[in-house]
Amino acid sequence: MVIHLSKVIQNLCLFMQNPEVFILAIESSCDDTAAAILQNDKVLSNVVANQLIHNQYGGVVPELASRAHQQNIVPVVDAALRKANIQKEQLSAIAFTQGPGLMGSLLVGSSFAKSMALALQIPLIAVNHMQAHVLAHFIAEENFEKPKFPFLALTISGGHTQIIKVDDFFEMKVIGETTDDAVGEAFDKSAKILGLPYPGGPLIDKYAQLGNPKAFVFTKPKVPGLDFSFSGLKTAILYFIQKKKIENSNFVDENLNDICASIQHTIIEILMDKLKLAVKETGIKQIAIGGGVSANSGIRNTLKKAEDLYGWKTFVPKFEYTTDNAAMIGIVGYQKFLNQTFETSSVVSKARIQF
Repeated sequence: MVIHLSKVIQNLCLFMQNPEVFILAIESSCDDTAAAILQNDKVLSNVVANQLIHNQYGGVVPELASRAHQQNIVPVVDAALRKANIQKEQLSAIAFTQGPGLMGSLLVGSSFAKSMALALQIPLIAVNHMQAHVLAHFIAEENFEKPKFPFLALTISGGHTQIIKVDDFFEMKVIGETTDDAVGEAFDKSAKILGLPYPGGPLIDKYAQLGNPKAFVFTKPKVPGLDFSFSGLKTAILYFIQKKKIENSNFVDENLNDICASIQHTIIEILMDKLKLAVKETGIKQIAIGGGVSANSGIRNTLKKAEDLYGWKTFVPKFEYTTDNAAMIGIVGYQKFLNQTFETSSVVSKARIQF
């Protein structure tokens, strides 16, 4: 980083003498502009600006997302600082999402983080978005227990579906992942087939709570090992609805709750089948979920019931840390700060990035 090295070293020495570390975290991987302030592992503020403009298009438009990030990032960071009641001069480091995500969106966050770190002469920390979903469980929250290493993490979102073996904060291995659509896509595309507005996943969850999960049967894809596939299920749902609407044009309206419950039940069974196999293969019975789809009530309830059914210890994060947010970026930033894992201004954003 092109800043005065002596100043950075001086700041780090002060931080080592004072155990209080203040991290500004920035998340801009998709369509939410988020900033958070963490004091060590405690969240002081967690601000998110949503981009409602995408709703009319039925999905995220990358160019519109990056423009909205440019408009939102300064007021969002300012709001996070004010809510945390700290001055920017008190910051110990700035953490930002390096990837994966939409390149235009990522560049807005990384450019802002680089500029602010340069101006304040404090360390810059790059964070893997998916690692952040996993490590969100380590944010200090009352009545929320942290998993112990090793554990299995199920990360489920609009763009990812993965089973990860987590041995330490930064020792993670993907042991299963989707071969096509992510689980979030399966929910949203199924909702679109039913004529529900975007984002449709939360609506399927809402209607599913009122329906019979065994009213309709959808065939689960047969994928070897711990990998997932959801494209076939989406196609099966499409053909099923098309056939039923030929027989009865009002079929969806008359059976919406049962259809949603049956779709959600099938998706949850697919996830649970793979989790049970992962536990069998690894011998690890600690299961933590993360990612936007982990906000789904059916998945949360099923995972909690697994504690009694299978003898697992399960961890479900606080609702606000499931969808894209900056607090999860901050907790990774804090751990990297403790390890003094910093970046220079030459660090690049990556639309695709491995663990």
